[in-house]
Amino acid sequence: MRILIIHNQLWAHYKSRLFSEIYSSLKEKYPESAFLVVQIALYEASRSAMQSDESIVYDYPYQVLFSRSLDSVRFPERLKSLFKAFHTYKPTVLNITGYFDWAQVLLMFYARMRGVKVVLSSESSSADHNRSALKERLKRFIVNRANAFFCFGKTSAQYLESLGVNPATILVRNAAVIDEEIIRTRYDLAKKQFGNEHLIRKFIFTGRLAPEKNLSLLIRAFYNVQHTDSGSWQLLLVGDGPERDLLENLTRSLNLADKVTFAGGFPWYKVPEWLAKSDVLVLPSKSEPWGLVVNEAMTCGMPVLVSDKCGCAADLVEPGKNGLTFDPENQSALEEAMRFFMQNPDRIVPMGNESMKMIAPFSSKHVASRMADCYKSLSRKG
Repeated sequence: MRILIIHNQLWAHYKSRLFSEIYSSLKEKYPESAFLVVQIALYEASRSAMQSDESIVYDYPYQVLFSRSLDSVRFPERLKSLFKAFHTYKPTVLNITGYFDWAQVLLMFYARMRGVKVVLSSESSSADHNRSALKERLKRFIVNRANAFFCFGKTSAQYLESLGVNPATILVRNAAVIDEEIIRTRYDLAKKQFGNEHLIRKFIFTGRLAPEKNLSLLIRAFYNVQHTDSGSWQLLLVGDGPERDLLENLTRSLNLADKVTFAGGFPWYKVPEWLAKSDVLVLPSKSEPWGLVVNEAMTCGMPVLVSDKCGCAADLVEPGKNGLTFDPENQSALEEAMRFFMQNPDRIVPMGNESMKMIAPFSSKHVASRMADCYKSLSRKG
């Protein structure tokens, strides 16, 4: 069994954790197998300024085709290099990333002609973009050339099924993983360091300060709930982006400067330190294929408030058990959800404990073990 994964960029830490766990699982279960991840580029241009932590090392065999940004790699370059890597490695199973890169799609078609089994990894859901009938027909044709599928969760599986995919071929339905070991270890360390500093309760958002994140609505909702409730709560926004000035101006206009903190942007491995200073995660996005920050917060034992337009909501939020969901177009619904925790702070810890239980099936080790078994099963089929 020779497994070849095509992935877009090396600087995708959570995927690196998954690849490491797959490699480890294969060595343990199927020592005769060979495994290689071909990374097309080092990073996406939008993430070029991201810092890395050299103490975090991932162990899996990989090859980087272009030591520059993914955006700068032209289609002919990708196509030629991917086909060369394919012929050099001679896989029995090919795992491609999505269906948006025509170089990978053409490689999939070619692999099928050569008798190689193809797995398509998909994160998309029906709600994360506007859809056109022509594009949907094209996607239907593409995805149904694959032998099997790995998807993030329920909504991405449902979307594949809407494109005509046989549900029995969706072999992994919980591929939305994070590096839970690093996240939880650094969260626990930060909790010990802060001690009793965390006296004022906080809602926290982490991510890009961008229009699709719906942060103006979050700030206005927070203004209304803190204005009408006696509880002393604050709002912490961790991230940077094109709407920062607009959001800071909105905060000042509502006289919330002492209640809303703009922490700025931080690399992923620093986020647990901010989660440790907070109580409840809020993700109010108008559109989100998944929302891995919810995985992070749940791994840290936090309850979550999640927009029902986020792909993760169907899998990770059970209203009243570990958090609440809301319509991101309905400010009153978000206010009601926030007010629940302000008026019931005794529910924070037990609901956070439920979060930790519910996120367990999404552990990188658990998912990787399942993927290794799927690769083996595909290799056995004629």
